[in-house]
Amino acid sequence: MMNTRFRSVTLFSATFATFASFALPLGAQISQQEYASRRTAAVTGLPDGVVLAFGAPAAAVDYIPWYQAPHFNYLTGFNEPDAALVMIVRNGAISGQPILFVLPSDPAREVWEGHRLGVEAAKRTYGFDARPAATLDRVLDSLFTAGAPRTLHVAGDYRPGRALRTVVDQRVEAITARNAGVTAQSMNSRINAGRAVRSAAELDLLRKAISITVDAHREAAKAIEPGMNEFEIQALIEYTFRRNGADRPGFGSIVGSGPNSTTLHYKTNDRFIQPGEVIVIDIGAAYRGYVADVTRTYPANGTFSPAQRDIYSAVRAAQVAAENAARVNGPAAALSQAAQASLAQSLASLGLIESANATYDCSSGSQCTQLSLYYMHGLGHPIGLDVHDQGAATGSGSLVPGSAYTIEPGIYVRANLLEIIPDTPANRAMIAKIRPAVQKYANIGVRIEDDYLVTANGIEWVSQAPREIAEIEALMREPWTGPSPRDPVKVEWYRSTAPREP
Repeated sequence: MMNTRFRSVTLFSATFATFASFALPLGAQISQQEYASRRTAAVTGLPDGVVLAFGAPAAAVDYIPWYQAPHFNYLTGFNEPDAALVMIVRNGAISGQPILFVLPSDPAREVWEGHRLGVEAAKRTYGFDARPAATLDRVLDSLFTAGAPRTLHVAGDYRPGRALRTVVDQRVEAITARNAGVTAQSMNSRINAGRAVRSAAELDLLRKAISITVDAHREAAKAIEPGMNEFEIQALIEYTFRRNGADRPGFGSIVGSGPNSTTLHYKTNDRFIQPGEVIVIDIGAAYRGYVADVTRTYPANGTFSPAQRDIYSAVRAAQVAAENAARVNGPAAALSQAAQASLAQSLASLGLIESANATYDCSSGSQCTQLSLYYMHGLGHPIGLDVHDQGAATGSGSLVPGSAYTIEPGIYVRANLLEIIPDTPANRAMIAKIRPAVQKYANIGVRIEDDYLVTANGIEWVSQAPREIAEIEALMREPWTGPSPRDPVKVEWYRSTAPREP
């Protein structure tokens, strides 16, 4: 267990700095200079052409939630719908001013949809050459007519040739159809390379998203009891997000009890929690666009049964092994290798697999590890503007300063597992050996997921919700008398980063 009273400690063989909510700095904002640097980096060395980045379109109706497209957000920080960015690139650099296309001020629409920055205010605020959004096609056509390079570099959800074409696909096709000789290509890989290494301001926004998510886990753990519905816990979680300044849930909240704990991306959240079950809660708040991802597994009764303790301890040991393998600038693959080796040893000792290296007949004569019967996902992923973001994950790349990633081992013992394994002589022999263990641990799913940020000083374990068995049981013994008061520190975060009032 990490001692959270100190600013930094050594955990296993990696150096982790820990941050309580009171230590988080205020005023985390991404400066216009940083956005300009991102745009410069994205086009450096790019062949001559015109860059076109689309923001997210307005929702079909004004009462549906909306948030900005991540690539456009990364390049501009502009947070209104139906926007676009155009830049001319010559000799591997931006030529002239970027042009930001925005919805104009329109009091008749703003009374329904809220304040718009408008063209003139966008010019002042962002330092761009701003134009009305409706003029985008006309401006692009004039650029190509005037001799702009004939390549259109597209940032965003553009993939030519796919069967189900998006609005972006269709708009790009229309541009190239009108302008003979113009070809379009995606520049997302260049933007992804920049997004893979997060700035100090981005890491700070992630810390805030994670801290709010930890608060929601604490609330949920204290409130859980048999007889509640999963959606009650979901409602409490998402209330806690918004009450502490989060934009929204960064992804669909997962609250899976009993058999639902063994479904990886379960999101129906409408089952009544029964005594003696476990509940997997996988959640993440989005704060100023940056998304956390933290998972804990709780016993419905507040105390883990012996069988639940077995599975939980195996998953926690795998997470420890992965943390122990983490090094600044070290290979991320080492974490996954360590976790898988730990899980295999644990499952073999519990009788759920025949041996740590055992295989089974999985399909068409292929052999798969018996471990994959219970652990079928990767160890983790990057986090940032997307919950599955760009950069080094715990299976590839190197954990360089600016990396942000999760470690989330799991074991899922599905009640129908033995019925869905292919019927072969070797599998029948395996099933005979593991059947007692599968029956013992049926409907127990455990996932433990934490968030880590890499700086030059070490690797920070940021998501410090209780995760040891004794810690979780102690938290669940605390009385719950209703949602906790709003955290005043988080209120100050929100105020310090709030956009200026219109």
